[in-house]
Amino acid sequence: MSEAGIKPVIAIEKLNLIFETADAPVHALADVDLNINSGDFVSFIGPSGCGKTTLMRVIADLEKPTDGSISVNGMSPEEARLKRAYGYVFQAPALYPWRTVEKNIMLPLEIMNLSKDQQRARASKNLSLVNLEGFEKKFPWQLSGGMQQRVSIARALAVEPDLLLMDEPFGALDEITRDHLNEQLLKLWDQTKKTVIFVTHSIPEAVFLSSKIVVMSPRPGKIIDVIDSDLPRDRTLDIRESPEFLEISHRVREGLRSGHSYDD
Repeated sequence: MSEAGIKPVIAIEKLNLIFETADAPVHALADVDLNINSGDFVSFIGPSGCGKTTLMRVIADLEKPTDGSISVNGMSPEEARLKRAYGYVFQAPALYPWRTVEKNIMLPLEIMNLSKDQQRARASKNLSLVNLEGFEKKFPWQLSGGMQQRVSIARALAVEPDLLLMDEPFGALDEITRDHLNEQLLKLWDQTKKTVIFVTHSIPEAVFLSSKIVVMSPRPGKIIDVIDSDLPRDRTLDIRESPEFLEISHRVREGLRSGHSYDD
């Protein structure tokens, strides 16, 4: 999706992040250069502790880089955060158990001071997008783990962000549920045309979902490879058996190996 002359939604240059700790500084990210264009589905993949989530948190203005530059929709991450330019989906659904599904989705809209009618309309629209119509009055504890995560996605979408940031949202789910939600997420991406950034440890998940895969090294996190995928946008799980899918998976795996990702 990258073309000459297109201004990237996210532009990162020579970005470093060093955490100061009691023992010694920890170099979390090193010389990161990355452009992400509108409508991309970008997966960050790498070993545990490589800085995947840290890089996403820098984009979200939840961490500050030590040096280098980053812009989000032509703004600083802080400006983008204040303008609610992104929705964030965490590893756990982080739903309030005492609020119904509808009221969990409406929470950020309450903070935005939208009218009750607007809140309900957005909650209804986004529950429909994640195929949870009819569950408005249920409580989170009455839903499966996969359904709870879909509510979390609907809540992130309800603020109508340009970007959807997803930090291993399906990592704790069983493989069958995860496959189902991967398919649903691709349909959602196609419907909304959002730009998505997705953190994962799974090579098949990264290849199945993404239009672009960013392979990262162990700490300090560097970008080893950026792989543009030309798999069809309307792909189904069957594509995982195709030569094209296996070829991209092999390139991701080779990138991880070249970064010594299996060494401790």
